[in-house]
Order: sequence, then structure tokens, then C-alpha cells
Amino acid sequence: MTLSDRNLAFKLGIAFSFLCLLICVAASIKVIPVYTVMEAEITRRSESSLPAFLGQFSAVQLLAAHSCILALVLYAFCSIIFIYYFFEKTQSPEILFVAFFAVSSSLEALRLILPLQWVYEIPSLYLLMASRIILFGRYFGIFSLFIASVYAVGFKTQRQRNVVMILVVITSVIALGSPIDTAVWDSSLNMMSGYISTFRLIEIGTFLITTVSFFIASWARSSREFIFIGTGSILAFLGRTILFGADTWVGLPIGLVLLVVGTWLICIRLHKVYLWL
Repeated sequence: MTLSDRNLAFKLGIAFSFLCLLICVAASIKVIPVYTVMEAEITRRSESSLPAFLGQFSAVQLLAAHSCILALVLYAFCSIIFIYYFFEKTQSPEILFVAFFAVSSSLEALRLILPLQWVYEIPSLYLLMASRIILFGRYFGIFSLFIASVYAVGFKTQRQRNVVMILVVITSVIALGSPIDTAVWDSSLNMMSGYISTFRLIEIGTFLITTVSFFIASWARSSREFIFIGTGSILAFLGRTILFGADTWVGLPIGLVLLVVGTWLICIRLHKVYLWL
């Protein structure tokens, strides 16, 4: 992929994330008033481990979950602008997939279809479609960061379009193959999906391999910058996970700080590696 093609992908990412941000803001006007009613109907707390632990320190607040969604979409928009600004003239095979990781968070705006259903009585088919797109975005994001770590270790193929297509196909199979119950939702505005434990193991395993790969790249390429990049990936993954499942105000600042600092470390250090190449 040429530099101009990659920059075009960044510009499309900026436009897409901005559109998601506008949708999120517009939906907020309608959905915030219904949260008081929805809170009385909550039967499940978020099952994600980190948000569940943080939830012990505060009661459920759907407005907090809403704020986490808004934070993720805003993060995606700001991050892709930052990436475009820093890497517009700098070639780096990893940064395209780091950008995919960042922009994938903008799909969390679709979680707001659940409270919108209380306002407009949206058919369950659309809830199902939205849930599958959200799952696609989450796995596409973590797999993209994994591909970035593979490039860091020394993967040399220049046919990034083929890599992206394979990534899209694999992620689509997972998203379409997951059973989803649109009638059951938790306190973080996520609808229940099947095989949670299996896919959580896949996610954690991918994350661990990603981190180890960045650390191996530090040794293989004799550059300590990849140690910071690996550390950034840990922080970004933890922050992203917290914001995906947070249903209290405690999770919002912790998750957002971890996600932003982690992404900043990845981008700054990658830029330093490739600045003079």
C-alpha cells in the first residue's frame, strides 16, 4: 500500500469516526431521559472482569455507561486525527493497523440503539445487526493490533490490502457465528452473546501474543522503543476493556486515561522508530 493510499484510509477513518460522533451526540438527546426508566429493568450487571471489579465501588448508572460510549467514539475521532497528523509523511507498516484499532471503537455508538428502542420501538432485527457490528468492531480492533505486532517483529509483505481482507473475513465469521439474545441486555448497554468464555479466551490469548511480539521486536530489531510500544498496547487494551463494560462513574476516568496514554505511547514511539527511515 502506497503512502497516499494509506493517508486516504486515514481520511476515510476521520470522516467515519466523525459521523459516528455526530450520531452519538444526536442520539444522546433522545436516550438520556429514558435511562431512569431503564435502570429499573436491569437484571444483569456487566460480566467483563475489570468493570465488574470496579463496579463494586459504585452503583449502576446507565448515564455512566452512556458516557463511556461517548468517550470511546470521541477517542476514535481524536486518535485518527492524531495518527494522520503524525504519520502523514512517515511510512510505517504497523500504523495502519493501529489506526484500525483506534477507529474500531467508533462502532460502540451502535450500543445506543438499545435505549433508542425504548423511544422508537425499533425491531429486534436491527438490534441483532447492531450487536453483530459491535462484535465485529471489537474483534477487528484487537486483531488489528495483533497484526501491527506481527509487522513489528519482521513480517515483510507489502500487500496490506490482502492482509486487511483476511482480517475482515476472519472477524466477520466470528461476529456472524456468535449467538446473540436481543431480549437480554446488561448494565453497560451490551446485549448478551453466546460463547462468552470461549471468545474471551481468544481475545486474551491474542492480546498476550501481541504484547509478547512487541517485546520480541525490541530484541530482534535492537530498539527499546518497542518495549514502550508493547507497554502501550497493554494500557490501551485494559482501558478499552474497561470502557466496553463499565456501568459506573469509577470506570470512565480509569479506562479513558489508560486507553489514551496507551495509544499515545504506541504512536509516539512508532513515529520515533520510523522518523529517520
